Amino acid sequence: MATDRDAVLEAAVGVLSRRPTAHLDEIARAAGISRATLHRLFPGREALIREVGLLGLQRFRAALDTAAIEEGDAHAALRRLVEAVVPDAALCAFLAGENQLYDDEAIDELWESQIVRMHALFLRGQQQGVFRVELSAAWLSEAFFDLVAGIGWAIQDGRLAPRDAAFSLAELFLGGALRTPPQPHPQ
Repeated sequence: MATDRDAVLEAAVGVLSRRPTAHLDEIARAAGISRATLHRLFPGREALIREVGLLGLQRFRAALDTAAIEEGDAHAALRRLVEAVVPDAALCAFLAGENQLYDDEAIDELWESQIVRMHALFLRGQQQGVFRVELSAAWLSEAFFDLVAGIGWAIQDGRLAPRDAAFSLAELFLGGALRTPPQPHPQ
């Protein structure tokens, strides 16, 4: 019986996003395979971590593409991105917590190309008067990604229902990022 690499990677995400130091035995059990089968698929822990990282970055890029973040109103583009990225929030949680990935030049390049796109979205939104200008586009990008990771952890731990995730992410993030007219201070 053939083992589906993507299913193994998904199982690894479920374990590693919450416990980055989990042993390969735990990951194999979560995937429903033996450690020997896991080793045949991925020659070691570093190879597995790298493949999960690449999967996460590929899915994040696909979410950016699906949301067409370079098109139209930045507010609408961000809402499309929320809908596109939430299904892979656990992968974002893994990416946020796995420091080992940032020693890999190919992963760094892939990550940087996606961050550039996020920065451009927020900068465009600032220029359109949609997002707050006193918060840098770089910070808005970082905060957005970290909230997506938080959504991933909350869903995994049962603190947030998956059906509520997109609404929760959009409302929390946009509540702090949207530019609103100044309100008079009470005297």
